[in-house]
Amino acid sequence: MSQGFSIELYFDPALENQVLKAWNVLARRQISTQLIEMESRPHISLFSTPFLDPSKLESVVKSFASKQEPLALSFSSIGAFPNENNLLFLSPAPTMAILQFQAQLSEAIKKEGIEVGEDFKVDSWIPYCPVAQQVPKTRIAEAFCVLRELKLPVSGYAMEIGLVEFSPVREHFSFGLGNTIET
Repeated sequence: MSQGFSIELYFDPALENQVLKAWNVLARRQISTQLIEMESRPHISLFSTPFLDPSKLESVVKSFASKQEPLALSFSSIGAFPNENNLLFLSPAPTMAILQFQAQLSEAIKKEGIEVGEDFKVDSWIPYCPVAQQVPKTRIAEAFCVLRELKLPVSGYAMEIGLVEFSPVREHFSFGLGNTIET
């Protein structure tokens, strides 16, 4: 049974490998393996909803992606959402480019009659790249120490946008930014 859908921003291979390195170190230390187990890919979530007909968004996302250029990203800090998921993340430097990118995507989604949830509205959205979730409370400090060993900032580009269903993660479609060739 699907838990939901998410439009995700994917990275160039070098930046993706930096994030995967963090996932793997946390997995080896048995702090968190969930992102690997659910077959996720390093990403920033741009939109999420519990219910969706993927076919309603494919042409919207394809058109949106074709009008965008690869987006420079620099993950410069580590953060956490201390809720039931105990999610740890890398946070990109908040640039106007990434904020406008997400706002424009939200507008395109709204034009299709799809509601944008509170967490993804322009004044509420927080860009982040998950590196661990379901971290036991007793291991959060250790996880932060592991993540501090990453040489931040790590920089690269967002190159692709896709729609996934989770969990486990199953990609419905993805498109490179700046072109109309399906990947």
